[in-house]
Amino acid sequence: MGMTNVKLQIKNLYDPEKIYTGDFLVDSGAHFTVLPEEIWKKLGLKSDGERSFSLADGKIVTRKMSSAFVKYDDEQVATPVVLGNKTDSPLLGVLVLEAMGLMLDPFQRKIYKSKLMLA
Repeated sequence: MGMTNVKLQIKNLYDPEKIYTGDFLVDSGAHFTVLPEEIWKKLGLKSDGERSFSLADGKIVTRKMSSAFVKYDDEQVATPVVLGNKTDSPLLGVLVLEAMGLMLDPFQRKIYKSKLMLA
């Protein structure tokens, strides 16, 4: 199975001078974007709650949540993000892809603009 990585820029909603740019794995099975501890601490993000998540192996984990700006190419959206642990990987979830009007082509391992519909 191939993997797709993209370069994202993450900004603190309340302090946009705090910016992180790096590579994220596109995970079409993940709802939310995951920021490992090193990233969200650098950005100064604060938790606004917790959620429980089911992993691929069925294990349930709990992680804190926050919000941030996520930018890919020329598209930027404000979105909920998972405040990951030290060992969590940086992931781009489908919520951000959909908010930006983007889709993953898993065969070509590329992100492309999707057809947007209102009805």
